[in-house]
Amino acid sequence: MTQRLLAADEPAPVAIGHWGRRAPFFLACDHAGRRIPAALGRLGVADSELGRHIAWDIGIWGTSVRIARALNAFLIGQPYSRLVIDNNRPLTNPTLIPEISESTPIPGNAGLDDTARAARIAEIFTPYHDRIEREIEALAGRRTLFVAMHSFTDVYKGAARPWHAGVLFNRDQGISRIMLDLLRAEPGLVVGENEPYSVSDTSDYSAPVHAERRGLPYLEIEIRQDLIATPAGEAEWAERFTRLLPEAWRRFSGDPA
Repeated sequence: MTQRLLAADEPAPVAIGHWGRRAPFFLACDHAGRRIPAALGRLGVADSELGRHIAWDIGIWGTSVRIARALNAFLIGQPYSRLVIDNNRPLTNPTLIPEISESTPIPGNAGLDDTARAARIAEIFTPYHDRIEREIEALAGRRTLFVAMHSFTDVYKGAARPWHAGVLFNRDQGISRIMLDLLRAEPGLVVGENEPYSVSDTSDYSAPVHAERRGLPYLEIEIRQDLIATPAGEAEWAERFTRLLPEAWRRFSGDPA
């Protein structure tokens, strides 16, 4: 019998932040947490490194919970660290289970055999994305906006990043353009268009698979982590998107949120 990766007393690989169905928004946080299964130890990584952005999207879960509650929207998240498996990478992407993140080696990911790799996919990646699929299918017939929520580090490999937030997109630019306009109208913000990252079928999973392949409109939002690293920062940015998401949806669909 194959040994399981997750022990019976460890959290499920899916977290539901809010069950709201009133609003037409489906929020997903692929990098919500930094938990590592006990069977993997600390992956050979120092605790100080596991607190950094390489392990999770700092502040985005707390921000998204506030948004979902304020709008009565649905929110789902992944509580296990992106260092265990990155839930926003296609299974063929070499960074799905990274052997190095930024400049930090991840010894526990080096030279994984097929069995170890398959366990991470089967017990963490697949249940999370299967749950997203089921929840979206349950909304069949309702107009829905898929919102992928992320945060990014303010300094990457020594280079400061000037953006306060970014809007990322692949083929479908419709509502992304509207959100870009709304964010740029906010006083004092520097807003990236496909910055600091961009979306593609080879680099990303959630938006291309759950939204674009379904013909579902989507937004992929990035917020700089130092701006949401405290409860006050989470509250400020949650208030902003609680205002802007319904307005973007109204301009895009003609329907009130």
